[in-house]
Amino acid sequence: MLELCGDYRENVRRTDAALRVSENFDIIKKPLVLGKQELTLYFIDGFVDSSLMEKLMIYFLSLGGLGEPEQRDGKSCAEYFANHHVPFVEAEVSSNPQTMVQMLLSGASLLLGETFGPFALIIDARGYPTRSVEEPQNDRVMLGPRDGFVETLIFNTALIRRRIRDTALTMRYLTVGKKSRTDVVLCFMEGQADSRYVQYLDRRLRELEPSSLTMGHESLAELLIHRKWYNPFPKIRYTERPDAAAAQLLEGSVLVLCDNSPEVMILPTSIFDFLQETNDFYIPPLTGTYIRVLRHLVFWATLFLTPVWLLFVNHPELVPGWLAFCLPQEPGAIPIFAQLLVVELVIDGLRMASMNTPDMLSNSLSVVSGLILGDFAIGMGWLTPEVLVFMAFVAISNFTQRSYELGYAFKFLRMGLLVLVQLFGLIGLCAGVVGILILLVTNKTVNGKHSYFYPLIPFNGRALLSLFVRLKKSTPKKGAKPADGAETEK
Repeated sequence: MLELCGDYRENVRRTDAALRVSENFDIIKKPLVLGKQELTLYFIDGFVDSSLMEKLMIYFLSLGGLGEPEQRDGKSCAEYFANHHVPFVEAEVSSNPQTMVQMLLSGASLLLGETFGPFALIIDARGYPTRSVEEPQNDRVMLGPRDGFVETLIFNTALIRRRIRDTALTMRYLTVGKKSRTDVVLCFMEGQADSRYVQYLDRRLRELEPSSLTMGHESLAELLIHRKWYNPFPKIRYTERPDAAAAQLLEGSVLVLCDNSPEVMILPTSIFDFLQETNDFYIPPLTGTYIRVLRHLVFWATLFLTPVWLLFVNHPELVPGWLAFCLPQEPGAIPIFAQLLVVELVIDGLRMASMNTPDMLSNSLSVVSGLILGDFAIGMGWLTPEVLVFMAFVAISNFTQRSYELGYAFKFLRMGLLVLVQLFGLIGLCAGVVGILILLVTNKTVNGKHSYFYPLIPFNGRALLSLFVRLKKSTPKKGAKPADGAETEK
């Protein structure tokens, strides 16, 4: 740990040893001579704006000296220099070893001076490498803004501030991780978010003591929630869109932003929140209602379509006459149950292959997998056309919502229903539905006012209606708070 003393040369030696300057090529040490006095500047190459740093050093060298305050103790000299000779927005005097090292490794610059004694000057001239702000690939909209969160925390907070110009917007800063010291921000609207829930999240984040957050937001999510392996439902909802994040804040939600991650956590979360899309709010209410109802019907159909069809295949006596055409004329060389499971696995295999396929070849892969493999499988008798049709519908319908976690949760439950239907028929299907309801009701999330089944448990009629009907945005009366469950413009 870096402990400064009253001797400047000894402070330079201790800083060199603490930062291991000789062993790290990217930690830059720059001595500067101002008249008869000397400064030493430390910073990390790539974490500072090089043009600003060059101008700052030129300005320092143009000074005749460090200047002399009325009181000549180290802190007064450091504060005098910071106030009179540092033309930068953020500069502070510190003697705290942990603060100095953490700020330097976060990208700030550390300045030692002959007259500063055991104090150092921290100059925040950070300029992190970052990609440009662009529309998220997995959350596109037909209308609306095209900006999205990036991996730099301060950029993300600015994108939210740009949309909510209210002093009630609170950005509470924390650091998590003993080694990584990752920057984390707890964001909420004072007076609208549940204060007890905010305090609970703040306490939980401060109590976390991981070595590092190697996977960013996912590592943080796993620390906040102790997952049960048998419950596949997602625990936390994410967004990469600043407009959606701002809308959730105005509805009373709490956001958790993690440095190095372009995704923002939205808390608390319920199962129905995953089926709302940003596109719904950029189109007229009638069209938005139609799309929202269709999304619910189509996506929930992916869970029950193939299990119910397998039940009809195994028990034709249960099939109504007007649905008899759905039964396969030729079952194929492989049992229908095995065909459905094989296609479930093949779809995942093709999805993984497409993720690792160069963009120029992705279209070719889609043609080969969709036409040639399907045609040969039917021609050789491995699969029936009905299996391919139903599984194609299921695979495409999974993209009606953007959460991969929810898509895979439905996939695992669908495969479980197939097994139960194959073994126990109609009783197995009913038992599977009951089991799914139990998993939904007992799913553990980051504790909040609402359960995972909200707005059904506890019941909120307006919020439940807004899940299916795109309500027209209303203007609240002056001084009135928005009703619980009321939609805000996203």
